[in-house]
Amino acid sequence: MNSPHTSERTDVLVVGSGFGGAIAAYHLAAGGAKVTLLERGPWLESQDFEHDFLLGSSYTRIFDFVVGDGMSLLGGNCVGGGSVVYFAAMPRAPRFVFERTGSIGRRMWPSSLTRDTLDPWYDMVSEALPVTTQDWNDVSYAGGLFAAACDHAGRTANPVPTAVDNSKCTNCNWMMAGCRFDAKRSLLLNYLPAARAYGAEIRPLHEVQKLSRTDDGGYRVHYATVDESDYRVHTGSGTIDAKLVVLAAGAGATPTILQRSEADLGTMPHAVGRYFSGNGERLNTAVIDEEKAHDLLGLDRGDNTAYLANQIGKGPVVASWDNLDGNLPEHSRYSLEQLYFPPGFGTILAQVPDAEGPSWFGPRKKELVKQWQSWLTIFTMVEDDNEGVFGPPPPTGNAVRISQQMLGRGSLQYRPSANTQRAWAESDAAVKDILERDGLSRVMPWTNDVVGAYTVHPLASCRIGDDPHTSALDDRHELRGHPGIFVTDGSAVPGALTVNPALTISALAERAMPGIVQAARDRGIDVTYGAPTPDGGTAARAGTRRQLPYLTGN
Repeated sequence: MNSPHTSERTDVLVVGSGFGGAIAAYHLAAGGAKVTLLERGPWLESQDFEHDFLLGSSYTRIFDFVVGDGMSLLGGNCVGGGSVVYFAAMPRAPRFVFERTGSIGRRMWPSSLTRDTLDPWYDMVSEALPVTTQDWNDVSYAGGLFAAACDHAGRTANPVPTAVDNSKCTNCNWMMAGCRFDAKRSLLLNYLPAARAYGAEIRPLHEVQKLSRTDDGGYRVHYATVDESDYRVHTGSGTIDAKLVVLAAGAGATPTILQRSEADLGTMPHAVGRYFSGNGERLNTAVIDEEKAHDLLGLDRGDNTAYLANQIGKGPVVASWDNLDGNLPEHSRYSLEQLYFPPGFGTILAQVPDAEGPSWFGPRKKELVKQWQSWLTIFTMVEDDNEGVFGPPPPTGNAVRISQQMLGRGSLQYRPSANTQRAWAESDAAVKDILERDGLSRVMPWTNDVVGAYTVHPLASCRIGDDPHTSALDDRHELRGHPGIFVTDGSAVPGALTVNPALTISALAERAMPGIVQAARDRGIDVTYGAPTPDGGTAARAGTRRQLPYLTGN
C-alpha cells in the first residue's frame, strides 16, 4: 500500500477527454462529485485550428499515429479526443451487430445489450450533440458522385447522419485538423464545457502511466506532464488519489495503462489488451474519368466540370448500406462510405491500379497524383475477427515516441484472419464494381505494405461481455476483479460495428453512467444521477428510465 500524504485528492479521476471521458466527467460533476480529468494532449479551441500540414500546427499536435506490428492506429490527442478530429458521421450500429459471435463462436455482446436496449441511449446522445440526418442538399460533390455511381451500378446510397451544423459549415474539408468554424459538434461545444460549468477540472498535457491502490481502498493515478511542443519530453510527474477511476484513454492506450498497472494492482483480466478490433476498416481511392462522370452519370457543376472537387466539402456524407443485411453470414456484411482524406495520405498509401512491380511509388504513381482533384476515396467497414493483441507496454505512454509530435511505435500485433481478409476482398470487389463500371474510374486500393492495416476507429481491447474469459469488463463497464475502475471508451465495444463507432461509444458511455454513479455512492462520494443533456434537454430521458434499476443494481 502507498502512503496517502503525497498525493492530491479528488472524488473521481477521469483519464481521457474523448466521448467516453467527457460524458463521464459531465454526469459525475453535474451530480455533485469532485471530478479531475487528465488529458494527454493539448487544449486547442476553434481559433487554434490551422489549415496546413506544418510541423507544430494543429494537425500534427492533435493527432496520435501509432505504428504497430501489422496494424497502425490514428486517433485524437487533445482535449476533446477523437471528437476534434473525427468526421462527425454518427450512424447507429445495425441490429445484427449485437448478435455477432465473432472469433469466440458465441454471442460477443452482453445478453443485456441489444439494439433495442441501446436505442434510448443513442437518443440521448443524438439530442445532446445534436445528431441530424442530412438530405441530398447537404451532401458534397464527392458524396453526390458516389451516390450517382452507386445508382449507376444498381445499388442504393443514403445521406449519413452527422453531428454537423450545416448552417456554419463552409465545406472547407479540413475536419481532420479540427473545425475552426464550430460547425462540427465536437465535445468542445457540449459535454466538456458543461462539465467545467459544474466544477470539473480538465488538465491537458497530463499522460497517465499507471494506477496503484491506496490504503483506504481507492486508487492512486500516476501521471507525467508532457512538453507542449515535443511530446517525447516529460516535464514532470505526480499522483492523484481518487475513490473511483474512469479510464477513457482510447482503445490504443487504455490497455497499456492497465498492463503497466498489473504489478501494483494484481492480475488483470485475460482480455485486457486482447481481442482488439480495427473496426474492419479499409480504404480505396478511385481516379475518376471526368468525361465519363459527365456522360455516364449526368454530373455537371454548372461550368462544364463534372467533379474535380476532391478538396471541396466535408467528411463522409453518403454511404451505401446494401450489405448491412442480417440475413447475410458474418464477414459478408459491410458498409461503403465516401470519405475525404487529404491527398497527402493517398499520395503515400494509394496503389497504382494493376501495377507491375512497385505499386505505391514510381513514375506511374506520380502521374496519378497529378489528378488528385479527381480522386474519390471509399471507406469500407467490415466484420473482422478481433485479431489484435497488445504486447508488453512501452516504458511510458501508449507508444515509443519517434517524432516530436504525432508519430510513435506501439506494441499492438495484428494478423488478419482468413475471415477478415475475405471480407476485405469482398468489399474491395464491390468498390471496383461500383466505380470501374463502364470505365468511370480506376480504383487504387491502399497498400498495407507500408504501415500494415490501419484504423481510425480502434475498438475492443478491454471489452464488455458476459464471459470473464473473453471480456475485461462486465456489462456495466467495471473492470473484472478491480472494483472502482471503469472503462467507457472505444476499448469497451466488443467488436467491429460495420459503421462509424462514435455514436455507439457515446451511447454505451451514457448507459454506463447510472451504474458508475451508484458505484461512486457506494464508495462514499456524494453524487446523484439524472442531469439533463448538456443543453438542458430531457426529451430522451424517458426511454432510459426503465433500465435504471438494472444498471444501478437497485
